[in-house]
Amino acid sequence: MSLSRQQRFPRSRVSVRAARAFVIGTVTEWGVSDRQDDIRLCVSELATNALLHGVPPGREFCVRLSTDGELLRIEVRDSGDGCPQVLSPSADRSTGRGLHLVKELADDCGVVEHTVGKTVWLAFKVTSVSEGAR
Repeated sequence: MSLSRQQRFPRSRVSVRAARAFVIGTVTEWGVSDRQDDIRLCVSELATNALLHGVPPGREFCVRLSTDGELLRIEVRDSGDGCPQVLSPSADRSTGRGLHLVKELADDCGVVEHTVGKTVWLAFKVTSVSEGAR
């Protein structure tokens, strides 16, 4: 069973909370009950990075979820320049740990650069999506 859903969010601080709610609501509807804390944290980090570093003024970012059996993929696409870097955590910095956390919590992650913008994606191995999600 293959499912997907996406939603756009404006360049606004409240969009991080809205993106989290969209993702958790969707995976719950799809019957994914495990790893929700990891999923929630990772979506927060990717949405925050999109707002702080990727979404130009007046633009939006898009969150897309897809699943095919036991793999949940989450993508955050924005139209900003640059490619995100995973920084090693440092006690000297108060920021820059987000993508390091994502890399540690997700089963896989990466970046796809586009002519305009990029997509940061991550994947989680989850308990099979329920039959009721069809």
